[in-house]
Amino acid sequence: MKCQCLQAMTIVYGRCHEEIGSFNDTKYIIGMLERSTDKMERDRLLLFLQKLTLNRKNVKEMMDANGSRVLVDLLTLAHMHTSRATVPTQSNVIEASPDMWRESEKEWYYGNLEKERRGPFSLVEMKELYDGGTIHIKTRCWAQGLDGWRPLYTIPQLKWCLVASGAAVMNESDLATLILNMLIRICEYYPSRDADGAIVRPLPRAKRLLSEAHCLPHLVQLLLTFDPILVEKVATLLCLVMQDNPCISRLYLTGVFFFIMMYTGSNVLPLANFLKYTHMKQAFRVDDARSTDIMQQSILGHIMPDAMVCYLENYGAEKFAEIFLGEFDTPEAIWSGEMRRLMIEKIAAHLGEFSPRLHSNTRALYQYCPIPAVNYPQLEEELFCSIYYLRHLCDTQHFPNWPIKEPVKLLKDILDAWKQEVEKKPPTMSIDDAYKVLELKAAAGGYDENKIRKAYFRLAQKFHPDKNPDGRDMFEQVNKAYEFLCSKSSKTGAGPDPQNIVLILRSQSILFGRHKDELHPYKYAGYPMLIKTIRMETGDDALFSKPAALLPAATELAYHTVNCSALNAEELRREQGIEYLEEALSRCTAMLGAGSAPGDMVVQVCTHVTKCYAVAAQFEGCRGKILEKPAIVKELCRSLFFKHLTQLCTIAAECVSAFAVDHDLQTRMFEAGALYHLLLFLFNYDYTLDEGGVAKSSDTNQQAVANSLAKLSVWALSRLGGYLSDAHATPHNKSIQTAVEALLTPYLAKKLSDNEPEKLLKILNSNTENPYLIWDNATRAELAEYLEVEQTRKIRTGECDPSYGAVFVFSVHAKELIVGDVFVRIYNEQPSFIIERAKKFTIDLLEYLASQAQYLYSLLQLEKSGKVPDSSTRLRQVEMALEALRNIIQNNPETVPGRGVEIQCIGQFRLLFCLLRLNGCDRLQQHALEVIASVTKNLECVNDIAASKVLVYLLLLLNSLPVCQLTVIETLYALTSSTMIIKEAVQKGGLLYLLDLFCNSTNPQVREKTAELFAKMLADKLLGPRVRIILAKFLPGIFMDAMRDSPQTAAHMFDGTHENPELIWNESVRHKVMVTIKRMKHEFYNAQLENPDFLWNLSEEMEVIYAEVRGELMIGDVYLRILVSNPGWVLRKPKEFTSELLDKFIALCSSKQVDGETLEAVTQAIVSLFSAQRNLCDQVPGLGHIPLIFEAMACRNGTVSKAAILVTHQLANSESCIQTMAQVESIAPMKLAMKIRKDMIGLACETINKLFQKEQDELVLQAIKAEMVPYLLGLLDGALPDVENPAGTKAQIVKALKAMARSLKFGEQINAMLSKSTVWSQYKEQMHDLFISDTNTAGYLTGAPGMAGYLTQGNSRMPTAVPVAPPEP
Repeated sequence: MKCQCLQAMTIVYGRCHEEIGSFNDTKYIIGMLERSTDKMERDRLLLFLQKLTLNRKNVKEMMDANGSRVLVDLLTLAHMHTSRATVPTQSNVIEASPDMWRESEKEWYYGNLEKERRGPFSLVEMKELYDGGTIHIKTRCWAQGLDGWRPLYTIPQLKWCLVASGAAVMNESDLATLILNMLIRICEYYPSRDADGAIVRPLPRAKRLLSEAHCLPHLVQLLLTFDPILVEKVATLLCLVMQDNPCISRLYLTGVFFFIMMYTGSNVLPLANFLKYTHMKQAFRVDDARSTDIMQQSILGHIMPDAMVCYLENYGAEKFAEIFLGEFDTPEAIWSGEMRRLMIEKIAAHLGEFSPRLHSNTRALYQYCPIPAVNYPQLEEELFCSIYYLRHLCDTQHFPNWPIKEPVKLLKDILDAWKQEVEKKPPTMSIDDAYKVLELKAAAGGYDENKIRKAYFRLAQKFHPDKNPDGRDMFEQVNKAYEFLCSKSSKTGAGPDPQNIVLILRSQSILFGRHKDELHPYKYAGYPMLIKTIRMETGDDALFSKPAALLPAATELAYHTVNCSALNAEELRREQGIEYLEEALSRCTAMLGAGSAPGDMVVQVCTHVTKCYAVAAQFEGCRGKILEKPAIVKELCRSLFFKHLTQLCTIAAECVSAFAVDHDLQTRMFEAGALYHLLLFLFNYDYTLDEGGVAKSSDTNQQAVANSLAKLSVWALSRLGGYLSDAHATPHNKSIQTAVEALLTPYLAKKLSDNEPEKLLKILNSNTENPYLIWDNATRAELAEYLEVEQTRKIRTGECDPSYGAVFVFSVHAKELIVGDVFVRIYNEQPSFIIERAKKFTIDLLEYLASQAQYLYSLLQLEKSGKVPDSSTRLRQVEMALEALRNIIQNNPETVPGRGVEIQCIGQFRLLFCLLRLNGCDRLQQHALEVIASVTKNLECVNDIAASKVLVYLLLLLNSLPVCQLTVIETLYALTSSTMIIKEAVQKGGLLYLLDLFCNSTNPQVREKTAELFAKMLADKLLGPRVRIILAKFLPGIFMDAMRDSPQTAAHMFDGTHENPELIWNESVRHKVMVTIKRMKHEFYNAQLENPDFLWNLSEEMEVIYAEVRGELMIGDVYLRILVSNPGWVLRKPKEFTSELLDKFIALCSSKQVDGETLEAVTQAIVSLFSAQRNLCDQVPGLGHIPLIFEAMACRNGTVSKAAILVTHQLANSESCIQTMAQVESIAPMKLAMKIRKDMIGLACETINKLFQKEQDELVLQAIKAEMVPYLLGLLDGALPDVENPAGTKAQIVKALKAMARSLKFGEQINAMLSKSTVWSQYKEQMHDLFISDTNTAGYLTGAPGMAGYLTQGNSRMPTAVPVAPPEP
């Protein structure tokens, strides 16, 4: 009934606790619980108390009634639960199964009636004694953990195991869980901090009660149940109790950290939270100088690895729990299930039999004893610093770029660790000394930890000051010995560990390599230790046989430090690091050989030291130190000798490049033979790999490494010789450049300045033949042989070519003419090849030709004597130079003013033209001529030639070198752009030479080009007329016009037979001209050959006259006789001829003594011309001859009048001429002429008809004034006996009168006149067109209009063949 009531109260209060409020009998309930011996009643009371904790006032009542202690006593029963379920865990090292039974520990004693102590007994035996009546509820019992002898019924474990009755509602674990939840709630009611975050003092009572010795240890020992729920609840409760608890520093004495770390479950987050809060706050003592600060302060330092403790402290509980349950093998965490099992095994072994004792005596108390440091095999070779395992951090293969969060802090920690390592001293106590203190005999394999612990406990109890006041010193020695054996110091050797120092050095290298920017501002503080390490290692006789080589790591660190900051480079110099590194380099390079491998220690040292020097060379102070040590450069070059060590050679090439910033260092390396090594690397380049598009890596492809080394060697050579500019510029070193030009040729040497190594290397490893380079297998082999020989000599004997390659000459190059670094022969074969510095090459060629001037002068003398050495080598070279000069000029024209190379020839034309005099040296003359021809496009050059007065040599060549006549003519054509040249050509007989070519040459093209040249000379404004006058002495003027219009036509004209108005030309005329010119040219050439200054003087009277043109009337270069017979001939200058012809007509008409025959011929020519080519009439008004013609018409001379009427009759066909006639007095002279020459009335009337048909009022007015109408009417009325066709004439008169009558202005007046005439009435109404003939009235006008040319009109006849040679003179 009581239990049912309690159950009901529990339900009611749980549901209505807020309405009910506090329970006034809470103390009574606690008392009932303490006195109860019924399990069901106990459980119901606990359930009811659990509900009562929902009200804070009830909690206070519970604490006043000593409820905390009662609850903790019941908690310990959890150790009695033997049917707990097995949870799958990572490590089952404590319990194998839930039902596994073992014999209980004998923990219990009891006192009989005689007050005798009996025991010890196990719990099972105590139960048997109770059941047998030997003991009863009032029997006084004791076990470890009780504060004295107590009656059996007051001991919770014995009461509930031996005396209690009834069926329990909950098992022991559920009971403990319920109590723990109650205690957690109670602690939550009383936080350790107030609302403002201030610590509450004194500690809240609830936590203070639980912190007491009779409660806290039992709470902690619940962890050994390994029940997941209980463990989690205990951890949560301990966190609440220990928050700001003054007792927290001694919490470790309860063994809580051992118990927690033994837990095998995975719900470790509450445990981690507890550890995070407490592990650094324990007041334990540690004597291990080898541990870090965190490890020394953390109670977990001897249990867990450094990284795990750091994770707990630095990253929090959650991250720690993640690592603790996982499998990690990184630079920041090395932890696994295997390591956890090992830790649990070590802790379990350390706790010994305590955990089983709790099954027999739940009140047993753990006596704390420090645990020996747990050594994990996985960490044997590790060195932990800051938050990293240095061995893993240095394992760049597995962890290539592991992030480092605080590089500066890590560097400081590593430097501290280094300092501690090098200052490490042997421990003050040895293992044997510790064994002796603990009274253990020295054993070969040592003792296990269990025996050491038991010996410690035995002696500690014996000499504890509380029991033995005189044993304090011995107690301290025992503690010290045990602590030593527990520490890591007992397991490590004495003095610095070389392996650790290697890790420290390599870790710093990684730091500086990855975090250069962050570390750049900081000066490196480890140089004293680093330099000391390098010095000691270098001087160690066993340097090359050590298992842990410090020198490679130390030299690598030296490189990284100076590469990081200029401050470090200066510090290294001040610490004499340059000198000590040189000693290390010298010792290691001496050990290099053909069998050395990249991974060898000596190779690594050489690599790192070389890299260090390469960086240090950036700073002037360091370069000064390097210069003071000549061996540095020597050893550097020695490293380049071992080409199979490609990585070392690569670094050495970079170092050469870095040293090249100083001129003195350049010279040192040059004299040490650096060129030999670097140049050989260039021939290992395979351009097909780079151009193939295949992915490649220097780790797997040896050719890729060779290609990279070749490129670096090009870079080093560029800097070594000072070829580069701008940011990469180095001092210009003439000696090195001279040697490089000799070894690589100037062309390839200049390529070093382009900073395009791929292009240069491709050329070097290909066969090439161009004007700059002759490069093939033979030249490569020849150079490689020379380099290998000199390289080997320098390394083995220290001697080599004194010029260091500066006088090296390729055998194939020795046979070539080289001018301005250009192979002249090749350039002549490849004239289109682009010359980089064309102007300089032009100057070089001209200088070369000038240098051969004396030889050429001698050659000229030999030529005069008839002894010309055609096969002379020097002559051939001069010829090649001239050919090259021609090619460079032709292929570099002056497309932009000032850009052409021909301008460089100015001032050298006297030399070039003099070469034309070397008769017998045809090729030389030809090439010199081609050079001259090439420059003639440049006006400045033409002017300089004109100023040089050397044209005579070019003219002489027309006769001395017939094969070049065409080139000479083309050259002259270009030169005649200058009037001075034309003048000189006229003076020096150029026209005579050209006339000879035009007339006597058998080459049609030469003749045509000559005609073209004549045309250009004739076009010159100043000298063209003079040239025309001279030519006219030999050729008719039409030839000059033909040359202007079509040189080809001119040549054909000369070869043909012509008789036309403008030319009378036949075989005899041609023969006479050809013979005359040939004779004159021959005489003049001989004279000029002897004296180039000889001038051509042609008399004014000189003229080639031939019989065919004698007696011909010629006006304006037109034969009038032939023109009359062929009036349709197309004249070359019709307007000019018309003007001259009319001028002649007016002159004849105006003459006092009229030459009737000539006037008739001229008149006939005019009539024939205007009749055949009426368009010419339109040009007459502009010439001003019409008024003069009518003046002549008014002359009383019948011959003149007739001629004037004939001319006017033709002009009347032109409207423009009629308009001009209207403006002058024309009708009256016409009337007068008709009266004088009655035979011409018919033609005159026809003319008048034409005039009036154009309806010109001015003419009508003139007719009225001249009384022309009555005169014409009189003619109508007469018989007209003198007129050939009277009817036709009268018809013309009628039409004229009718036209006059149509005048708008004077028509009425004319009609009035006509109406008065009786004659007019007979004619006015009829049409008289039938009387007018369409034919010319003048029947003697012959010839029809037609087209004519120079060769197609008149009596022209082409010869059957062009003569191949001039006729005999």
